[in-house]
Amino acid sequence: MRIEINHRCADAESYRAARVKSLFNVESGCTFDLSADIPIDETDWQIGVVVGPSGSGKSSIGRALCTSPADWWEPDDWPNDRPIIDAIAPAGSFDDVTGALAAVGLGSVPPWLRPYHVLSTGERFRADLARLVCEAPGFAVVDEFSSVVDRQIACIGAHAFSKAWRRTGGRAVLLSCHYDILDWVQPDWVFDTGAGAFSGRWLQRRPQIELEIRESGWDWWWRFEPHHYLKVPRMIAAGCYVGFVDDVPVAHVAFSTRPGLKEARACRLVVMPEWQGAGIGLRFLNAICAMWRRGQNRYSRPMPTLFHTSHPGLAAALRRHPYWAQVSAELCGGDKGRSRASMQQSGKGAGTGYGGHFRAVQGFRYVEGCAANVA
Repeated sequence: MRIEINHRCADAESYRAARVKSLFNVESGCTFDLSADIPIDETDWQIGVVVGPSGSGKSSIGRALCTSPADWWEPDDWPNDRPIIDAIAPAGSFDDVTGALAAVGLGSVPPWLRPYHVLSTGERFRADLARLVCEAPGFAVVDEFSSVVDRQIACIGAHAFSKAWRRTGGRAVLLSCHYDILDWVQPDWVFDTGAGAFSGRWLQRRPQIELEIRESGWDWWWRFEPHHYLKVPRMIAAGCYVGFVDDVPVAHVAFSTRPGLKEARACRLVVMPEWQGAGIGLRFLNAICAMWRRGQNRYSRPMPTLFHTSHPGLAAALRRHPYWAQVSAELCGGDKGRSRASMQQSGKGAGTGYGGHFRAVQGFRYVEGCAANVA
């Protein structure tokens, strides 16, 4: 496909315009011409990127690639009176919407319950991507991709979107002035408006995320607690693990044991919002579960790990993973009266208790290296 772009406007003749022409020896600024060879008609692709400096013709190329106005992705009709969990694909599946939000890195639950206009810039960026993934048009052009967020969120968000979009089967062209996203998107083709060059598949290896795991107490929990979807007391007699990337805390989980020291229990898994979507959470959890399975714990005893979650995206990821087996699924919380009596007996509660509410809790056991039916 050859694209010819010729923009024209009236030549400015004001005093200031004449002075600029004289100072910088510019005859005119009223024309813009660009020729681009983008041979994608006969190729099989899903993600393309047009990258280059501002003013180099990216948006013009993107509009030339559109076959209808609907191809230009511009989600500017977010409702102000509904949270994004209701606004995204309102006629679609709940699991599809939550899965898309988690897939593009907006896995923190509280933002799901807020309207789009009160979200942070980074949250809006990911909400837009989740909506695009859910609506899954056959073709879409996304302008200013990742331009309004900091580069950490941009790169991780680009990687998360790339993985999610490839599952839709559609085609997307991303327009960006930032070259740092290319290694994370791994596009099928790139056109650089700065160099005027077209490349085939971007084969550079995605940058590695080196994750360091440190054992600790609850010292770091204050950083992660605001991003956990439950507000509950800390686990009794639990030790914690924190994952660091370049000495920055990015992931947290707590481990305790079940009676008899036959099995470990993991809980309070949190990945910081700016790192969600890169696969860090499951990688982090699997690494610690493997340590406990090998007996690398304070008890020096090999133990499988049990993990419960009501987060639909995480539950779906665990079901797909070969190292995990689902062992339970409960739609309601436990007996609230029994919980209240137990807490009163222990002197830790008065007139309260946990349970009786709707909460689809799903249980999983880490089975890598052991039989799936370990008791």
